[in-house]
Amino acid sequence: MIKVHGLFLVAIFSIVYSQLVNGQSRRGCQTRCGNVSIEYPFGISTDCYYAGQDSFNLTCNETTNELFAANLQVINISHSGEMRILNPRSYTCYNTTNVTEGTSYNTTLRSFSLSNKNRFTAVGCNTYAFMTTTYDNKNYSIRCLSICDSIPKENGLCTGEGCCHTSVPKGSNHFIISSSRVDREEGMFSFNPCSYAFLVEEDMFSFSPYRDLQNLRNVTEFPVVLDWSIGNQTCKQVGSTSICGQNSVCLDSTTRTGYNCKCKAGYDGNPYLQEGCRDINECTNSSPIHRHNCSGSSTCVNTMGHFLCSCPSGFDLNATANGCMRQHKPENHRSIIIVLGTTVGFMAILLVVVCIQQRMRHMKNIELRKQFFEQNGGGVLRQRLSGEGPSNVDVKIFTEEGMKEATNGYDESRILGQGGQGTVYKGILPDNSVVAIKKARLGDCSQVEQFINEVLVLSQINHRNVVKLLGCCLETEVPLLVYEFVTNGTLFDHLDGSLFNSSLTWEHRLRIAIEVAGTLAYLHSSASIPIIHRDIKTANILLDENLTAKVADFGASKLIPMNKEQLTTMVQGTLGYLDPEYFTTGLLNEKSDVYSFGVVLMELLSGQKALCFERPEYSRHLVSYFSCATKEKRLNEIIDSQVMNEYNRREIQEAALISVECTRLMGEERPKMKEVAAKLEGLKVSETKHQWSDRYTEPRVNEQLSYVETISAQGDMSSSGYASRM
Repeated sequence: MIKVHGLFLVAIFSIVYSQLVNGQSRRGCQTRCGNVSIEYPFGISTDCYYAGQDSFNLTCNETTNELFAANLQVINISHSGEMRILNPRSYTCYNTTNVTEGTSYNTTLRSFSLSNKNRFTAVGCNTYAFMTTTYDNKNYSIRCLSICDSIPKENGLCTGEGCCHTSVPKGSNHFIISSSRVDREEGMFSFNPCSYAFLVEEDMFSFSPYRDLQNLRNVTEFPVVLDWSIGNQTCKQVGSTSICGQNSVCLDSTTRTGYNCKCKAGYDGNPYLQEGCRDINECTNSSPIHRHNCSGSSTCVNTMGHFLCSCPSGFDLNATANGCMRQHKPENHRSIIIVLGTTVGFMAILLVVVCIQQRMRHMKNIELRKQFFEQNGGGVLRQRLSGEGPSNVDVKIFTEEGMKEATNGYDESRILGQGGQGTVYKGILPDNSVVAIKKARLGDCSQVEQFINEVLVLSQINHRNVVKLLGCCLETEVPLLVYEFVTNGTLFDHLDGSLFNSSLTWEHRLRIAIEVAGTLAYLHSSASIPIIHRDIKTANILLDENLTAKVADFGASKLIPMNKEQLTTMVQGTLGYLDPEYFTTGLLNEKSDVYSFGVVLMELLSGQKALCFERPEYSRHLVSYFSCATKEKRLNEIIDSQVMNEYNRREIQEAALISVECTRLMGEERPKMKEVAAKLEGLKVSETKHQWSDRYTEPRVNEQLSYVETISAQGDMSSSGYASRM
């Protein structure tokens, strides 16, 4: 029997949900269209929806009993700020000679946005799916590649064989989906004539190879989750003009601008109506969620927003079991009253003394925290953030108590790494999310400026391959930075093999190089203010559980004003990665990052350290050793034996040429990061094509290579990963 698609599960969910919840709209307004409940602030006719938002005006097709928001078919709306719609899928069908038919979809969500609960999915053998999204007037691309040469045997798994899926960034309000096939083998058209690409709510699509590779064309739409909110202001900004009704609270939307309403605990109903939410009578409610827990002879008494358990005369309430127990009468009632009175009086005096002491201690702590705030650059940071243009990061301010609790009192077992500038701890926040907390070294006042610089730089960055700054704590003796937790160590750890068994394939290394190059190209060309990282190295590239690269450590980074191409600065960086021209002249520009990236690319190709005095003298400096080997066509001596094979030899040689171009002695002779990223992307496409070809052509190596000189200096000017330069 063919397994039921997630689409039909959504339809069943919609019917059941609409039967359990009565539509709560304004009086005289339509409450239902087909099987979908319509609740305010949404509505169909004038005065039935929130007038401040035209997108809440819905249309009911009386012929088909289908509900629409503009051209989007609605299947469910929740008070929590979510709407489920049906969205078409893109497809392309082939025969042995050409494309027979197909379509791509361009969808605009008006004032709604995509939820991160969706998955971008591709179905088909050798299928390449592409999705372009728009967020904050910027375009982002998502890709998915599904490979197979026969029908996969595993059901329900979407792991890249016949089916692939990937996450979707939240907040997008416009997207385009298309699909194509990488190559066309004749035998494939009998069991997989078409390639498909679509958005679908997570866990609502289960891949079945025998069914979906042949018949998915019969399913034309999939459920997609959208986020909605009221207006584009926060609860604090709208104040008393919020449309939230009685017994409800206003909550800022966590996924987009605007706010949503929620009933208070103990209340239920539509929080957007003027009459708001109504008290739940726990004493008569049969729902397991809202039913009282009074037991034994105790009686439930309903109160507004809660309930009480009452006992008859002569019985006391057992607070543990919410049952009644018989009172014990004392033999000497008067003596007990005297003892109790004396005890209560003494406790009252003691309580007053303790309260006064705590109040004094609290005031002292407040003054001390204010002092630490200014000492740690809080005032300067606030001034610089407000004067550098729009910020892409919402920097959260954490408390000292929250940081101690998250790190278990800075316990040694929570240490992730230590460097010359401080210590990084693993932290667990109250919502059980795991973070990395960077703590500066005590007594090192020079780190305050670098701390301010790192927050300032990260406030300008919004990129999936940059470690996200979640917030900071300024009220402690030394400043703390809170980052997202990246689980899989640094690229240096994986290449060195000291903490991880080196299992990085050529595909992994090429993808990591593409992600880092794309990130640097974004920093140089697409950030609101151009940024030079100034310390790119394998120790500052973190890897998550999927081996996705995350660039870290922006303490030494520089923001470049729009009217300048370079800055004169004190030289900072790491030996082996440091641009010789920058080291000599002190002039910093984007080509300094290009040089450092070239060294990282050489490490990815060779598996060797950038600078190692344990190696023979001719190979201590990786740049000169690698460049000579490339020029003299001796790459087989230096390329990591784990990565090169007969199918990827040409791509590795071309990547080696790119690394040599990046590390040329003169900065003006090096390519820009945009050009480097484009060349590496071209290698990825070339590699995919070569996996499906039995022929191989030996490439020509460019003999006109510049010999790259390296420098020698004393001391390492950097640390690594989270723990560097706070």
